[in-house]
Amino acid sequence: MNPAGQSVVILGTGAYVPERILTNDELTRIVDTTDEWILTRSGIRERHVAAPDQATSDLAVEAARVALADAKLTPADIDLLIIATCTPDAPLPSTATLVHQKLGLGACACFDLAAACSGFLYSLETAEALLRTGRYRHALVIGAEKLTSLTDYQDRTTCILFGDGAGAVVLGLQPGAGTGIVGTKLYADGSASDLIKVTAGGSRRPPSAESVAQREHFIQMRGKEVFKLAVTAMQDAAIELLEKNGVAPDQVKLLIPHQANQRIIDAIAQRMKLPADRVFMNLERYGNTSAASIPIALDEARRSGRIVSGDYVLLVAFGAGLTWASALIRWI
Repeated sequence: MNPAGQSVVILGTGAYVPERILTNDELTRIVDTTDEWILTRSGIRERHVAAPDQATSDLAVEAARVALADAKLTPADIDLLIIATCTPDAPLPSTATLVHQKLGLGACACFDLAAACSGFLYSLETAEALLRTGRYRHALVIGAEKLTSLTDYQDRTTCILFGDGAGAVVLGLQPGAGTGIVGTKLYADGSASDLIKVTAGGSRRPPSAESVAQREHFIQMRGKEVFKLAVTAMQDAAIELLEKNGVAPDQVKLLIPHQANQRIIDAIAQRMKLPADRVFMNLERYGNTSAASIPIALDEARRSGRIVSGDYVLLVAFGAGLTWASALIRWI
């Protein structure tokens, strides 16, 4: 049954980052770089690093528990679980099934969604659409990454960027229209898939002694090309979504972009003519956590009072694939 006249709303948020902090000063002892060089090019001061025995599913579970408590729900209330990640615990089984077991969820649909840094927004739209069928009551959507497992600490251009963490939201249906998820828009362009990649570890190039020796299991990125495309794509995705839903940029209380690079975020805010106090950034403390960055930022923004009932919140992301996405939320 299609629940007409109802909105899909965020009932709770949660986040988790590992205890260990890797500072810029520590990185200067690993690769040829400086704190000033890192700050100037990325805006990052530190990032969190998971312990060797922590996997992506462990990070996801911690964020999920916080979100469930915030929503005042139990694991038994969840019947849809989506994990956005590009760093699953293993190729099989899905990380979602591992999180399902660790949380003690009941009869529940669960799966992973791989769209890199856009994964959380891809998952948000997917969960919204499934909830609107009326077949599910509550969805748990988690963006979780252990990106340091793919980080090459011999490459100073990429190792400064990435950190680990997880963010989660609980979604549900609420009577009435005009609140919750107002609209979403997803995009992709596979012709530029070579710009951000991990070349080995899949069916095209399975793991081997040669692939390990050639360091092909780490993230490779062509930063300058990515920068230009990210600014244009995220700005266009944001403006298009606002126009489609009849919301002007000056009505947006808070823009929460994917936390990849301060210069990218500054450029988007400038093009959208948004003042700094309406753009949320926590990049300097976490680095780029891929699919986890937006839900971590969303949780921090809400808990710090940056979002209140009735506010329009605009989310926008860009990642490998290439993928990009936007979502507009009217906070309940």
